[in-house]
Amino acid sequence: MVEYEYSVLNFPRGATRSQVRRTLAEHAEYGHWELHRTVIYTGGLQRSWLRRKIIRVPRQERRAG
Repeated sequence: MVEYEYSVLNFPRGATRSQVRRTLAEHAEYGHWELHRTVIYTGGLQRSWLRRKIIRVPRQERRAG
């Protein structure tokens, strides 16, 4: 089963599309986040959920000897 970690970004009513796009692109490029969901609320607040996979490395067994 794939596990994800999430981050939420809030953009105020006055944020332009280019500001939102630039911020999301920076998170995607440098933090390896992907856009999961975006909601624009009645007051103009835009909230975006980003996610990225959690990669778990299995433990190595030690051999006696």
